[in-house]
Amino acid sequence: MTGSRSRIAWSLILAGGVVAVGVGILVAGPDVSPPPPVVNEPQRSRLPGPRIRVEVLNAGGVDGLARDATEYLRDAGFDVVDYRNARDVGADSSLVLDRVGQEETARAVADALGIHNLQSQPDSTLYVDVSVLLGSEWRRPDPPEAEREQPAWWDPRGWLTRWTTTHDSTG
Repeated sequence: MTGSRSRIAWSLILAGGVVAVGVGILVAGPDVSPPPPVVNEPQRSRLPGPRIRVEVLNAGGVDGLARDATEYLRDAGFDVVDYRNARDVGADSSLVLDRVGQEETARAVADALGIHNLQSQPDSTLYVDVSVLLGSEWRRPDPPEAEREQPAWWDPRGWLTRWTTTHDSTG
């Protein structure tokens, strides 16, 4: 009888151990942590290479000039970090300044805005790659015909635009 009692005792100890391990697994839970999130690379601008940080300064004194150029540059994929009036106002012609010693980045900004004057004036105190000084002569370049946004067929602005261009009342 003692042999059967010791077998029963060992069976109970073994069963208790199995139950304890099972309870431990249930309490701790299985390691089913969610997979790490997939981080997609943010969509880059239409420009190749790193972002180009630009500041736009209205040096011509024309209302809204810096804002208009900022919208145009942002649509073209540039990172305009600041726009405001320049300290000195009254400039007739526009100027693009290379601030980091990379003339090709300044050239890209100048080409986008249709500005021909370009100078290299590195300045490590500024947190921009390019400064744009807009003169009073600067006008927003027209996008190519293929890129011009056409109004939807239901948009009355499209009807009015077409009607006013074909029915000019000055004649």
